[in-house]
Amino acid sequence: MEVITLIPDEQGMVDWPAPSMDRKSVVTVGVFDGMHRGHRAVVGRVVELARKTDSFAVVVLFDPRPGLVHRYAAAHDGAEPPAGTIDADALTGVDQRLRVMDGLGVDRVLVVRYSLAFAAKSYRFFLGQMVGKVGMRTLVLGADAAMGNNREGDVEAIATLAAATGVFELDVVDDLGPGYVRIPADATPQAPTEPGEPKDPTEGMTKAQLRAWSKRHQGRKTRVWSSTNVRYLLGRGRIVAANEILGARHGVEGVVVHGEERGRMLGFPTANLGGRIDGYLPVDGVYAGWLVDLGPAAADGAADKADAADRRDHGTVVRTADHSDIAARMAPDSGYRWPAAISIGTKPTFSERTGLHERVAEAYAITDDGAWLDLYGHRVRFEFVGFLNPMVRYDGADALVAALNSYVDQTRSLVGA
Repeated sequence: MEVITLIPDEQGMVDWPAPSMDRKSVVTVGVFDGMHRGHRAVVGRVVELARKTDSFAVVVLFDPRPGLVHRYAAAHDGAEPPAGTIDADALTGVDQRLRVMDGLGVDRVLVVRYSLAFAAKSYRFFLGQMVGKVGMRTLVLGADAAMGNNREGDVEAIATLAAATGVFELDVVDDLGPGYVRIPADATPQAPTEPGEPKDPTEGMTKAQLRAWSKRHQGRKTRVWSSTNVRYLLGRGRIVAANEILGARHGVEGVVVHGEERGRMLGFPTANLGGRIDGYLPVDGVYAGWLVDLGPAAADGAADKADAADRRDHGTVVRTADHSDIAARMAPDSGYRWPAAISIGTKPTFSERTGLHERVAEAYAITDDGAWLDLYGHRVRFEFVGFLNPMVRYDGADALVAALNSYVDQTRSLVGA
């Protein structure tokens, strides 16, 4: 899969790659945060149509998320977030999304750095660029997609434009899934207070009770298959429901660093994620899941630095993304995967980069022989299967060890290991 990173100029213009002279493109556009079932349906349709018409399957991917850019601008007198700003609300980093797209068979991803000047372009101008510069013959969108300045380019407007110009076709995918749900307007994370997977608070309610609940919590109508709903569920510890929407286990990734090593003293050494964590951390608590060793991180870090330099100097970076090694490591029967009890906690200090409390994520890998895994300097992935327990302060080491042993047993049971 070819990945092309594009940086708009100050006027929001993009130097799109030249189209193929003999093959057209089937294109979709969006952020695809989380790559949930709705996103997979849209991208899968792109690949399907591209194969039928001998075209390129192309995804135009915006990074950072438009929501982050517009919120930052509103809070900083129209300024844009500086490069490297951490998006603590992103479900997945770009690399995780690219990995899924590669697995679905996408030929080319155009990663466009989203800017306010770029966002100010009309949808008509943008689609003209797609046809003339990218060779788009078919545009694939979800049922409620919108693009362009003030999101004026909804599906109806784009369908009208396609019919009037005759230069491209619009294919609309029914990506709505099971419909809609209402989530509280104040959807800030709230840790469960009881052990076990939290339940839907509206489960079993009558229509009248649901209306009353929605009014009390100022419930917003939200698609079930949406990044917003997944973020809300993870913020309540409802891992099973979130994973159902994602169509895969939610995961976060980072590099293992030395921690305080308290777990090792108790016989439960953990892999601690340090620095930048790629992916949305669920609410504080103890979870059952998996730890996957993605390999030494040094080479990736060097590549990231080179890539950043190229983007700074040239504005465009073309590379070939080969995720076969990581896919093999993540496979269900991989020797680089272990059941793990995962702990997430919050420090009392704020991060200067995010303005939020710092989070700590660590995992105890359950190995067959009980051996400790030396993963320092490796990039690892924590995959979440279910919520086990709220964060609890135990009275003494014996009580803590007993609780840790219980988490290990529960983890084995939940992951089927």
